[in-house]
Amino acid sequence: MRLTEITYGTAQAFEGYGPGFFRVGGHVLRGAVLVTPWDAGPWGGLGDWAGPVSLKDRIDVLLLGMGAEIAHAPRAFREAVEADGIGLDVMSSPAAARTYNVLLGEGRRIAAALLPV
Repeated sequence: MRLTEITYGTAQAFEGYGPGFFRVGGHVLRGAVLVTPWDAGPWGGLGDWAGPVSLKDRIDVLLLGMGAEIAHAPRAFREAVEADGIGLDVMSSPAAARTYNVLLGEGRRIAAALLPV
């Protein structure tokens, strides 16, 4: 099997995570984060879907990381994301970070909103 190193160009990719933090694009971000190929920063959590203005028409899928374990997304959050025409895929935060990097490497239009582990 031939292994090829993945390069992301200028896109923001997850490099690691730990208790209460994520490492993205060479920076450590504490707490909940919203990561897109063009930006990474703090996120207000499940009560803060700020995506409609900045993410609508820019992404196809939002990966929602619910922390260390998978859990259901609150109905209001799910409905707000889907009302903007964005698909929602809910999983644990570690799985969401890995999935984000794979899809980013494929050039997909994605973002990740992750709660800390």
